[in-house]
Amino acid sequence: MFQLNYDSEIEALKRENLLRIVRDRDCPVERTIITGGSRLLNFSSNDYLGLASNAGLIEAAKKALDSFGHGAGASRLLSGGSSIHALLEEKTTSFKGTEKAVLFNSGYAANTGAIPALADGRFAIFSDELNHASIVDGCRLSPAKKCIYKHNDLNHLEPLLSKSRSAYKLVITESVFSMDGDIADIYNLVVLCDKYGAALYIDDAHATGVLGNGRGSVAHFNVVQTNNIIQMGTYSKALGSVGGFAAASASVVDYLFNTARTLMYSTALPASAAAASVAAIDYIGAHPEALTRLRENIMACRRMLIAKGFPVTLDETPVIPIVFSSAKEVLHISQCLIENGIYAPAVRPPTVKTPRIRISISAAHKKEDIERLVNTLSESV
Repeated sequence: MFQLNYDSEIEALKRENLLRIVRDRDCPVERTIITGGSRLLNFSSNDYLGLASNAGLIEAAKKALDSFGHGAGASRLLSGGSSIHALLEEKTTSFKGTEKAVLFNSGYAANTGAIPALADGRFAIFSDELNHASIVDGCRLSPAKKCIYKHNDLNHLEPLLSKSRSAYKLVITESVFSMDGDIADIYNLVVLCDKYGAALYIDDAHATGVLGNGRGSVAHFNVVQTNNIIQMGTYSKALGSVGGFAAASASVVDYLFNTARTLMYSTALPASAAAASVAAIDYIGAHPEALTRLRENIMACRRMLIAKGFPVTLDETPVIPIVFSSAKEVLHISQCLIENGIYAPAVRPPTVKTPRIRISISAAHKKEDIERLVNTLSESV
């Protein structure tokens, strides 16, 4: 009798030091976490502003639970939405400076829903080679012609655009790259797209709440929002909640409501999650000091690492990769960090081409936390 069995594949992953092990928390996401019975300094979270356990967000979610219950019950296009969902879309529209916004259940759902909906067979897609897996999968689901350009290389992208004979063109990039922490040149990408009649789709997941006074990369680069710019993002990183969105012209958003399969055929987010996201957007507007603390922590960590000889840049982002030569080496370093009370897991292929410790900085970190991280890293390599 046939039985599924992947034991040999699992053994192969073990031999190659690529087997993943889940470490669940026994506490909220905070500056420190408890996992495996140990309390560790947390340098692995995308909770860049420390809002995941913020009392205001928790209270907003509780009130929504009391008013709307827990489950949404249906997709947004049936009866799954609430007035809080509509309020969050209004807040997001204003926050991102667009005409309209639409909610998705996650950033992954936004990319795998919006990209194939927008880019049909008339399109050519031009995607940065280091774009997130959700973008890659969204592109795979589209019937458009696909062109990959070298990472952050506009000199490579331009001839691809100029030679394309497709009726419509869509350039797709992360603004802050999730594993490298560098920033796409959004300003000159807009210039290039205007020159060749292309639309620009920006995955702003790791820039929202971080760059541009929290409003993201378009604000950071002082770019004028047009009908040809789509800003995708998440509430699950710096905003400390859950869910994704696409913010763009009314025409684009209305079209997505009618064509994005991950929106049309998924049960909506709970109203409590939407309420927490509303509270997060309000918090960013009312607490600019949180972004100041984040920027100070980012630059302090980067400067300390450089002083210890680590080849990092002075980019303004909270994602700082420390690259190593092999999966075995990066697993050893990660274990050394754990033994010294620091949680920063190894990131290995296929997530990245080169194994690394991906440091994530938060506004919640203290100076002594960062000093401890850098000193422990230096002693472990």
